[in-house]
Amino acid sequence: MLTVHKMHFSIFLLLWGWVLCTECRVHRQGKEIHEVYKKGSRPQRQRREAHSEAHKQGSPILKRSPDITKSPLTKSEQLLRIDDHDFSMRPGFGGPAIPVGVDVQVESLDSISEVDMDFTMTLYLRHYWKDERLSFPSTNNQSMTFDGRLVKKIWVPDMFFVHSKRSFIHDTTTDNVMLRVQPDGKVLYSLRVTVTAMCNMDFSRFPLDTQTCSLEIESYAYTEDDLMLYWKNGNDSLKTDERISLSQFLIQEFHTTTKLAFYSSTGWYNRLYINFTLRRHIFFFLLQTYFPATLMVMLSWVSFWIDRRAVPARVPLGITTVLTMSTIITGVNASMPRVSYIKAVDIYLWVSFVFVFLSVLEYAAVNYLTTVQERKERKLRDKLPCACSLPQPRPMMVDGTYNDGDVNELGHYMSENGDKQDRMMVQLALGSERASGRRKNQRYVSMRIDTHAIDKYSRIIFPGAYILFNLIYWSIFS
Repeated sequence: MLTVHKMHFSIFLLLWGWVLCTECRVHRQGKEIHEVYKKGSRPQRQRREAHSEAHKQGSPILKRSPDITKSPLTKSEQLLRIDDHDFSMRPGFGGPAIPVGVDVQVESLDSISEVDMDFTMTLYLRHYWKDERLSFPSTNNQSMTFDGRLVKKIWVPDMFFVHSKRSFIHDTTTDNVMLRVQPDGKVLYSLRVTVTAMCNMDFSRFPLDTQTCSLEIESYAYTEDDLMLYWKNGNDSLKTDERISLSQFLIQEFHTTTKLAFYSSTGWYNRLYINFTLRRHIFFFLLQTYFPATLMVMLSWVSFWIDRRAVPARVPLGITTVLTMSTIITGVNASMPRVSYIKAVDIYLWVSFVFVFLSVLEYAAVNYLTTVQERKERKLRDKLPCACSLPQPRPMMVDGTYNDGDVNELGHYMSENGDKQDRMMVQLALGSERASGRRKNQRYVSMRIDTHAIDKYSRIIFPGAYILFNLIYWSIFS
């Protein structure tokens, strides 16, 4: 038993010795590798020393050069002494109002919208004032011109467009802004703007109307005590391009005015007006509205020359003209604002519609009177004591039409002239029977009923009344 324990102890000592030897060998190898890396070869050691020396002394290649583009002030700004003044205040603050002259060059009048009651205009807006803070020394008295970047650093007038809906400064290819400074401090500030502004239009005479619109310019913050806004050269301050034209309007004139605007909470402000007058071209509406409406009215008169018994011919003609007039009225109102007053075109179209509608009612009256007349005739024929002397009526055609050369039911010949009146002579036997044995007394009364005269008179009354209406209409609105 003791021998077995000794064997186990010997094996344990052998294993422990082997582990210690292995750890010593690994530790010795790691130390040798570290010494080799620390000493290194001679070229490597020289490169490391040169690299560390370059870091200590500073290399021109690795040294970062300053960015001259990020200097606080450019040469021009230093010349204008931008940092020496507070440009958040207007020039001459605390003194009299600074005068700011304005002139405008209208580049184009892009569109006029009747539905939205506005117009769109592109213009060059120029401001003139003097700011002594921007004066600079100059030997040749030449001005300096800048783009929009300098505008953000100096004081400029805060103009805005009154009653404008949309406006923007053009930015292709860069912001269309120009600033020009004279040596004595006089400044020209110009920008290219497109603005959509409201225009109060009166359509009571549409489309024979003339509209006057205004573009209003005003300072937003400075009252008349701080800023005096005026047209630089009076009415000559407004320039327009002679090639400006609109499809529906003729531009009659441009002119300028100046007024004061009062706000109860802030005070009085100078306001500049660009006024222009537009006259509408009528030829388009003559072709699209007036001429078709007149043709429909004239077409409704054709039914007066068609036989009154031709129901399939006269009724569709009247209905077609009425529906066409309704379509014309709907089309005109679709392109107009929903105003609460009557326009000139509404008067013409609705009177034309009434004429067309009356032509349909005229045939309804003729057809009704003809039917009543025939019914009375049958009743009177049945009441006659003897009808042997009366010729029998000729059989009626299946289609319900008559020839003007037919013989009427009482044997009276009618001429084939269509303009002759259709006469029906009816002999009424009026007898009063007394006591038996007395002879009957009969009286024959002749009655003439003329229904064809309605069509005949309508051929004259309708055209005459419509011509009279046109004379009155065009004399008032033209």
